[in-house]
Amino acid sequence: MAQGLRVFKDVSTSSLKNKNIVLGIAGGIAAYKIPLLVRLYKEVGANVQVLMTKSAKEFVTPLTLQTLSGNPAVSELFDLDFESDIGHIKMADNADLMVMAPATANIMARLANGLADDIVTTVALATKAPLLLAPSMNVNMWNHPATQRNLEVLVNELGMHTVGPESGALACKWDGKGRLSEPGQIFEASEKLFAPRSLDGKTVLVSAGGTREHFDPVRYLGNPSSGKMGYAVAEAAQKEGARVILVSGKTALKTPFGVERHDVVSAKEMHRVVFEHLAQADVLVMAAAVADYRPKNASAQKRKKQGGPWQVEFERTQDILAEVSKSEQRPKVVVGFAAETEKLVENARSKLTRKKLDMIVANHVGKIGSGFESENNKVSILSSSEHEELENMPKKELAKIIVRKTVALLS
Repeated sequence: MAQGLRVFKDVSTSSLKNKNIVLGIAGGIAAYKIPLLVRLYKEVGANVQVLMTKSAKEFVTPLTLQTLSGNPAVSELFDLDFESDIGHIKMADNADLMVMAPATANIMARLANGLADDIVTTVALATKAPLLLAPSMNVNMWNHPATQRNLEVLVNELGMHTVGPESGALACKWDGKGRLSEPGQIFEASEKLFAPRSLDGKTVLVSAGGTREHFDPVRYLGNPSSGKMGYAVAEAAQKEGARVILVSGKTALKTPFGVERHDVVSAKEMHRVVFEHLAQADVLVMAAAVADYRPKNASAQKRKKQGGPWQVEFERTQDILAEVSKSEQRPKVVVGFAAETEKLVENARSKLTRKKLDMIVANHVGKIGSGFESENNKVSILSSSEHEELENMPKKELAKIIVRKTVALLS
C-alpha cells in the first residue's frame, strides 16, 4: 500500500471497520503527519477519538483533528464537560485499540513507569485495549540505553506493539533511526492487530532452560542452558495468538508477556508438569536442556569434604520426549531440540526417528557466538521431509521461523 492515503472501494475489507480507536498524540514535530492517519482510519469506518498532550498542540491544531475525526480533540484531563461522566475512563473502557503516534522518548518513559499525569497517559494506563506505539525522536535519543530499556519494558513486560521507527533524514538535521513511520504503515500495523493469527485458539506447551539434579542441598549436576531459546519460542507463539504454557528450569529471564509460566528444578519435576498440561496442548516444543542422569542417592544434608574421594552412582532420568510420543495424550505436533558436539545432522536425524518427532532443531553447542547462553543460534531444522541449515541469527528471529514451521505442520 502507498505510504500516504488510500481509498477503499469496499470498507468492509478492513478489520478496523466500526472499531473505536483512541489516538494519542505527543509533542513531536512528526505530529504534522497525524491528520493523514486520522483520515485513513475514518475512510474505513473506524470511530476515532483524538487525545493530545499540551505540547502536541504546538505542532498540530485540535481544530484540524476535530474536523477530521468528527470528535473533540481532548487535551485536558480536568475538562469539566468531558469529565462530567468520567470521560477518560469511559474512553479507556470503550477503546478497541489505542495508538500512540508520535510516541516520543518522553511519553515512552512515562508509560514504562506507569505515570498518569495527563489525559493521554491516564487513558493509556486505564485501557485494556491493545496499545500500538509509533516511536519518533532524534537518533541519539532512540539509541540511548534508557529509551531502549523503556522499549523493552513496554513490549516484553507490558505487551505493547510497535511500528517503526524508520531510518532517514530527521527534522533535527541528524540522519539515522528515529523517523515516524508513514501514516499508511501505522494504519497497516493497526489492521494487523485485528487480523486472524496463525495460532489463534491453539495451546502451545514449551519447555525451556536447564534442569538441576542435586547431589545434596547445595550441589547439583546441571548445564549452561540460559533458557533464551525456549523463552523466545514462547514469546513468538503468544504473539501468533496461542495460549502458551511455559515450563521453565532455573533462569534469570522474565516471563514473556501473556505467557503462563510454571517453574521447576529437576527433570522429574519437569516431567510431572509437562504431563499435567499435555492433554491441553496442540503443540509441544521441548527446548529445555533436560539432564539425562541424576544422582541415585542424593544426600539430605550438605556432604562434607572430609572422608576422601566421592563415589557417586547415577541413574537415568525419565525421557520426556520418548514418553510423550508413546502417550495417548500426544499433541498433534511435537518439536524437539538436539544439542550436539559432533555428527550434528546424523545424531539429530536419529533422535527425530527414535522419538517419533515431527520436527527437530539441532545446534552444535560449544561454538563461539551461538548455542548455550548466547543471544544467537545457528541450527539445522529437520523433519521427515525437510533438512534446512540456517545462518547464525538472533534467537528471537529463529523462534519466529520455528513457530512458522510448526504452524505449517499443524495445518
